[in-house]
Amino acid sequence: MMKELGRPRDRRIDGAVLAATVDLLGVSGYTALSVDAIAQRAGTSKPAIYRRWPSKAHLVHEAAFPLDATTELPDTGALDSDIREMLRRTVAVLSTPAARAALPGLLGEMAADTTLHAALLERFADVLTRGLGERLAAAVERGEVRADVTAEDLTEMVAGVALLGALALGRQLDADWIERHSALILKGIGT
Repeated sequence: MMKELGRPRDRRIDGAVLAATVDLLGVSGYTALSVDAIAQRAGTSKPAIYRRWPSKAHLVHEAAFPLDATTELPDTGALDSDIREMLRRTVAVLSTPAARAALPGLLGEMAADTTLHAALLERFADVLTRGLGERLAAAVERGEVRADVTAEDLTEMVAGVALLGALALGRQLDADWIERHSALILKGIGT
């Protein structure tokens, strides 16, 4: 294990930078957002930000899509309920003002830079697939799910329908929308 040299990082700066990023996204949107403005709002410097995040895209991704209870894999005791809850939580995350402001710019940058794309997706890889493979295997044994469905497939289906809904529909995705689209996903993976 390597010991960090120098002064320990001040976690308060991390929180201030993330909060400033969320605030400014709502004001300026992704394209006009600058690291200078974030640093000024957070009361820190650009170098302090770049020591923590390699680019504006990485910072915005972490600020707009925090890893918290909403990104944990739900465990309701039934796969159909888990999928509904996964979709509900994904819609909730993508519907925040910060996420709605960040998504178009982040998607553009991710399309142009495959290493950025991989790095941003990696933040959620463990969260999205942890335990889901085992649940799908049990559902296969019960005859509920096709054997060729993977955790990655299901995650892509949930994230894809939620992303399209959040970006394209321009309205709140309500419980009825979640129910209808969960049913479509369940039919798609069912036997």
